[in-house]
Amino acid sequence: MRGKKRKDYSPRKKNNTQREGTSESNSRDKNNSTPKKNKDAGSDSKKSSRSGDRKKFGDRSRSRNPNSKGQSGNRSGGPSRGRSGGRSGGRFKKSDLDPNMMVNKTIKLKEEKKEVSTRAFSELEIHPELQSRIRKKGFQKATEIQDKTFEIISRGDNIIGIANTGTGKTGAFLIPIIDRLLTNKKKHKTIVLVPTRELAQQVEQELRSLSKGLEIYSSCFIGGTSINKDIDKLRRLNHVIIGTPGRINDMINRRALKLHDFDKVVLDEFDTMLDMGFLQEVQKIIDQMHNRNQTILFSATENPKQQNIINNLVQDYEKVRVSEGKANTDNIYQDVIKTKDDEEKNQMLIDLLRKEEFKKVLIFSETKRQVSKLCRLLKKFEVKVDEIHGDKSQQYRSKAIQKFKSGSIQVMVATDVASRGIDIDNISHVINYRVPSSKESYIHRIGRTGRAGKEGYAITFI
Repeated sequence: MRGKKRKDYSPRKKNNTQREGTSESNSRDKNNSTPKKNKDAGSDSKKSSRSGDRKKFGDRSRSRNPNSKGQSGNRSGGPSRGRSGGRSGGRFKKSDLDPNMMVNKTIKLKEEKKEVSTRAFSELEIHPELQSRIRKKGFQKATEIQDKTFEIISRGDNIIGIANTGTGKTGAFLIPIIDRLLTNKKKHKTIVLVPTRELAQQVEQELRSLSKGLEIYSSCFIGGTSINKDIDKLRRLNHVIIGTPGRINDMINRRALKLHDFDKVVLDEFDTMLDMGFLQEVQKIIDQMHNRNQTILFSATENPKQQNIINNLVQDYEKVRVSEGKANTDNIYQDVIKTKDDEEKNQMLIDLLRKEEFKKVLIFSETKRQVSKLCRLLKKFEVKVDEIHGDKSQQYRSKAIQKFKSGSIQVMVATDVASRGIDIDNISHVINYRVPSSKESYIHRIGRTGRAGKEGYAITFI
């Protein structure tokens, strides 16, 4: 009866109606939220040579879940054990990635790359007050994506920009937006839509640092924060509104936010924004912008299947490619590690994290449950670790990211909420605990390391 009750009680169903943070952080978390077989750790039947570690990893699933044969399809051992932790049940989206694309053992350092000539910010026609803020931030030369898109955005033309992570895409749209507001604050009001709460906060911080003292006002609207405080923000003047689609729509439905005088929209990480679960919300927001005259789309990747959707959202646009929407492998070592089961995978992960060079490590897994389970495991081995995913409050997520940025923790375990545009310096390694379900997800994940021309390392367990 115990096993039967465990089977009937499905804690994952609760996640299908999670608050907005779930869909913002990772749409796959919602789709993949049903549990499968219960053997994420310690599923190998033979004795481990590390008997003490075996006890810590645990092997409870075999003894507690006698009915799991029907769920896993194979409890007698064999090939399906290599797909442990939720993939063999058929309910997770199986990855179709070729392991060979995740291997790159030769990298080209910065001095070996073809030098790209870009203009200094002082050469661009930017308002003197904004030029002063740019200099204070230590920016001298525009990045390639900033250089190639500045005039297009400044003219008010529609644009799609494709550039690798860490190449200054946020500045590419914020600098011309602020510049135009300085010429006329009654026009050029802009709404910036992003897929995750963390990215929204990051964009707002960058906007405020660039516009400090310029009387350009902005507000950020994300799930997990006070509705009443958000409504209060909308009672004052806002030139730029930044947020996730769910909360922005909430403000519109409450009639607290009216977009009739907002004429520009930015979709940052648009490939994710246009995925199922975001498209309808984005479309509802755009439909409220009756005076929209400029649409700006930026991302590191591009999905050809979305072309019809893009054509419906924006017409007569210019496309600027700094990358081909592929992984930025020039300065990232990539490798795969094959393991027979999760027990071996966990032990190898612990061994890696004990190495001196693994100083700041971001670990990705597919679901919230997997992330929490792995975080608990690492804590048992005295690893300084925290976690972020859609079930965590916004306050918790913000504190965890701050701890990771400051170096007070060595490891962050996350769903894809951390893969989209989160800017954390000096991440030494990205580890895919589970193979991501798509090439786009893989590209965004490994893009968290090897930023600003530095060497990075990406490891994928298969």
